[in-house]
Amino acid sequence: MNRLKNAGIGLALVLAATTPGLSADLGAKDEPIKLAMLEWTGAHVSTHIAGQLLQKLGYKVEYVTAGNFPQFSGLADGSLSASVEVWMNNVGDIYPKTLAAKQIEDIGKLDLKTREGWIYPKYMEKVCPGLPDWNALNKPECIQALSTPETAPNARFLDYPADWGSRAATIIADNSMQYTAVPAGSEGALVAELEAAEAAKKPLVMMFWGPHYALAENDVGWVTMPPCKEQTNEHCITPPDVDKIVWSGFGAKWPAAYAFLKAFKMDAGEQEKLMLAVDKKGEDLDAVVKAWIDKNEAVWKPWVDGAKG
Repeated sequence: MNRLKNAGIGLALVLAATTPGLSADLGAKDEPIKLAMLEWTGAHVSTHIAGQLLQKLGYKVEYVTAGNFPQFSGLADGSLSASVEVWMNNVGDIYPKTLAAKQIEDIGKLDLKTREGWIYPKYMEKVCPGLPDWNALNKPECIQALSTPETAPNARFLDYPADWGSRAATIIADNSMQYTAVPAGSEGALVAELEAAEAAKKPLVMMFWGPHYALAENDVGWVTMPPCKEQTNEHCITPPDVDKIVWSGFGAKWPAAYAFLKAFKMDAGEQEKLMLAVDKKGEDLDAVVKAWIDKNEAVWKPWVDGAKG
């Protein structure tokens, strides 16, 4: 009788450990989850929020510096466990190959609202009446206000640095706009010119993207873009999706972490505030993230509780 009773207890424990929803299954909690740290601050913010919350779940976490394309080799062989902010417009040829080979798994959208296109300081709506409609940029008074000695008689359009590649000049030509695209020297130069224009209320239209910390402290509008001559990357600007990618063995090895990362989301406005604290104010990334987590339990607790089962 005791033997049967003990066997029943043992079976109950096995079921509790293996049946979804009955209890948390951390899996290999003593082996670190290695999160890819990509090149931009927004990804650092998303990754460290995910990492600190995984630690709350009971996991060990390591942050591993990774390049945007090389990360897929690491995810494919398991030397990287997960990458939580993958911009799908810049995944190269290696992503579809490793996905097709079932070496990696796409576990869904980060729900990060991305933007890319042409921006202007809000006061430009008085200089170019009709903004944000792109047709306002063609008005003579707008072209004159944006004209510079280097571009006259054309207006000046501040573009991405030359080595980034850009569709702005192509879209300008496609729509016969009287503008000359002038590349900025760097990301820092783009931001510096936006800030200088804001301070002096100087006319400016430029290429930009979000989330970015500059959008947390400058009041900008987004141009409603001209029609695309062709529905291609060369002639169109479409804000990219941002996905979460894991090594194919992730779910089996760390089940609760897998459930958490599937639920994990990142709000663009919140990310921009944290990026501003890190990039502009020089605050420590881990401290900034911890402060956000301390203040936003209502946001992340459902993800953690859901992962616990």
